[in-house]
Amino acid sequence: MRIGTKILMGGMAALLAQASTPARAADAYDINVILPMTGGASFVGLGQKDTLTALATYVNKNGGIQGRDLHFTFKDDQSSPQVAVQLANEALASKPAVVMGSSIVAMCLAMAPLMESGPMHYCLSPAIHPKPGSYTFSASSDSVDQIAAVMRYYRMKGWTKLAVLDTTDASGQDGDRAIDAVLAYPENKSMTKVDAEHFNPADISAAAQIEHIKASGAQAMIAWVTGAPAATVFKGMIQAGLDIPVAPTSGNQTFASMAQWESFLPKQLILASALFPEHDGLLTLDAPMEKAQKEMYAILKDAKLKADNMVATSWDAGLILVSALRKLGPQATAAQVKDYVANLTDYAGVDGVYDFKKYPQRGLGPDASTVTTYDAKTKAWTWLSKPGGEPLK
Repeated sequence: MRIGTKILMGGMAALLAQASTPARAADAYDINVILPMTGGASFVGLGQKDTLTALATYVNKNGGIQGRDLHFTFKDDQSSPQVAVQLANEALASKPAVVMGSSIVAMCLAMAPLMESGPMHYCLSPAIHPKPGSYTFSASSDSVDQIAAVMRYYRMKGWTKLAVLDTTDASGQDGDRAIDAVLAYPENKSMTKVDAEHFNPADISAAAQIEHIKASGAQAMIAWVTGAPAATVFKGMIQAGLDIPVAPTSGNQTFASMAQWESFLPKQLILASALFPEHDGLLTLDAPMEKAQKEMYAILKDAKLKADNMVATSWDAGLILVSALRKLGPQATAAQVKDYVANLTDYAGVDGVYDFKKYPQRGLGPDASTVTTYDAKTKAWTWLSKPGGEPLK
C-alpha cells in the first residue's frame, strides 16, 4: 500500500540538512525527560531512555542543535503520578522550552495541567488526547485509532462477538471510552460487545472475569492493559482454556515483554501498532517514510537495539523536537517550539507522515495504525493488516 503525500521534510534528511557547526559538549542543550525507570512501568521507560540516548548520539554526530550537543536529562518518576508531578515542578523551575514524558497515561495526565502555559509537553504515551492548541502533545498513533484498527481487523475476519477486559485505572478507563466510541462507528454495526469485565491492575488473578468471558461466547477480546496486568490476562486465558484472539495495548509491543512472557503468550496475540515494524515483502509505505525507517533501523543496530513500541513512541517525538530547535535555535521559547510543531505538515517519520494542522497535538491519523503479532521463532513483529486494520490475507 502506498500513502501518497508531498514531503516537506523527512526525518534524518532534515536533521542532516539543518545541521550546522560541529557540536560542543561544553554547552549542551538539555531536555528534561520524565520516565518510569523503576516500578511497574519501568520496561516502558527504560526502553524509551535507551532510544533517546541512541538518538542523541546520532544527532550530536551530525551537528547537534546549531553546534550544541543535545543532552536528554532523564528523571525517574518511579511509575507514580505523584512523583511525576514533583519532577515536573522541579523541571519547570528552570523555565525550559520543552519537557518530554512521561510514558503512561496516569503520569501524563497528572503532568499536563502544569504545562497549560508552557513549556511544550511531549507525552510519550499514545493514550492521552490533548486539547487542540494546548502545550501538550501526544506521541505515536492515537489509542482510539489503534483500537479502531483492531476492531476493523476483527470484523473483517468475521469475529463480531467482542469481549472487553480492562483495568480500573486511567489506561483502562481510556480503553473503555475508546472501545465504546469505535463500536459506535457505522462500519461496526455488526459488532456486539457480549461481555465487559474489569480488574484492579494490582490483582494477581483475573480468573473469574475470564470465566465470564469464556461463557459469553465471545469470538475475540480486547484487553486494553499494559505490563503486569497483560501477563495476568494471558496466564488466566491459558488456565481457563480460552483460545480466542486477544488485543492488549501497543505498550506491550516490546521485545523484553515478549521474552519474559514467551511461555504463556496467547496463540492468537493481536498487537495494535504504529507503522514502524519492518515489512519487506508484505507491503510498501510512502517512500520518505520507508527511508526514515531504514535509517532508524541502521542507527538502532549500531546501538544494539531493535525497533519496538518503546522506540516508536519516542523516536519521532525526539526528531520533531530536534527539527524545531535546529530551525529556531537553542534560545527558542516554549511558544515558538509549540507553534513550529503545530504548523508542521508532511513530516515523514517512522510512525507515519505527520500533519499537525489536520491532526492537532499528534500529527497522525487513522491510517497510522496497523495490526501486528509476535513471531517467537524469528523474534520479530509480523504485520497482519494494512494501515488502518484491513487484513493482509
